[in-house]
Amino acid sequence: MPATDSSSIADVLKTAEDWRNSGRSVALATVIETWGSAPRPTGSHLVIDSEGNFEGSVSGGCVEGAVVAEAVDVIETGKATTLEFGVADETAWRVGLSCGGRIRVYVEPVT
Repeated sequence: MPATDSSSIADVLKTAEDWRNSGRSVALATVIETWGSAPRPTGSHLVIDSEGNFEGSVSGGCVEGAVVAEAVDVIETGKATTLEFGVADETAWRVGLSCGGRIRVYVEPVT
């Protein structure tokens, strides 16, 4: 299943491996839960280096900037974190907000 229109999950993981092998510090973000209209399925990945470069997608562009910023902190501290983005409760979806939904992303350093 594609992580982005042009990158498969295998490509994203290969990029993480290549970056690590070249000495770059890397974090991996993984979609661990979705609800509603999240544009990427569970298991989608985004790899980020300490300079904020990234490959892949966890939301089709909706939250990548926030995930990248958090991933840079994860690389610095070495401590994984879980991020959650979306509507506050299910009422937004029930009233028909087409952009309703929620996504949880686990961000971990790659060692």
